[in-house]
Amino acid sequence: MEFGCHLPVFGPAATRDVLLGFARRMEALGYDSLWASDHIVLPFTIRSRYPYNVTGDFPLPPTANVLEPLVALALVAGATERVRLGTTVLVLPHRHPLLAAKMLATLDHLAPGRVIVGAGVGWMQEEIELLGVPYARRGAWSDEAIRVMRACWRDERVEHRGEFLSFDALGMAPKPARGTIPIWIGGHTPRALRRVAELGDGWHAAFTRSADMTKSMGALAEACRRAGRDPKALAISARLGLPARQDADALVVELRALAALGVSHVILESRIRDLDDLTAIYTRFAEGVRARI
Repeated sequence: MEFGCHLPVFGPAATRDVLLGFARRMEALGYDSLWASDHIVLPFTIRSRYPYNVTGDFPLPPTANVLEPLVALALVAGATERVRLGTTVLVLPHRHPLLAAKMLATLDHLAPGRVIVGAGVGWMQEEIELLGVPYARRGAWSDEAIRVMRACWRDERVEHRGEFLSFDALGMAPKPARGTIPIWIGGHTPRALRRVAELGDGWHAAFTRSADMTKSMGALAEACRRAGRDPKALAISARLGLPARQDADALVVELRALAALGVSHVILESRIRDLDDLTAIYTRFAEGVRARI
């Protein structure tokens, strides 16, 4: 099992010094990947329900620092050598797919083969529609965007005719270092799992426990059967909250249960206060938990 860390990309600690210091320390501690989440704007009035807590309230105020993920990852790329760089998740309707494809290919060209695109359709209607995609059609839009991005990374001559996007032949270079970039699809709905099976290189589950993932893994296997895919060919990842006060034994039990379900990559997210606090949290995990998995 590989382990990654969520970068300090929001709040008062989202600064150059903290971001670079954290990235360098996590690479030195042997973590496998570093991840950034994605919001472009935060409306002062959010009626959409946040899906990852009990209250449904988004945890950040609209005035909070929220770094653009691909810019933040580019900075981190220049300060690291080995660690992989991922988005958790890149909200596909936030960016025109030609622009997203170009930015991601450039990042992977400069940090060869290190990029993973965790990708999703998004949950905040206000933000998605402000950026130009009909909320009710964001899934179909995202499916088309994935196909466009893959063509840009793969083909010398790219042209497309679709429901949402159409363009004549064009070229886009540089290409990703390995000819493509893995896309791990986020989401837990039946449609999201079908998207994993039909278009993804992996599934990126967010804030779920092993007990909850068992049913989803069955649904994913069925979606793969319908799509003619081997579920074993998919990378299975999970984003988990990492408490500051860690019960090492409980974490070991949970991580072993996730591994038994096929999870091969875990992205840890802790509180963000300052660099020393972050370093202490992830050092405790590396020394007290990771070594036992």
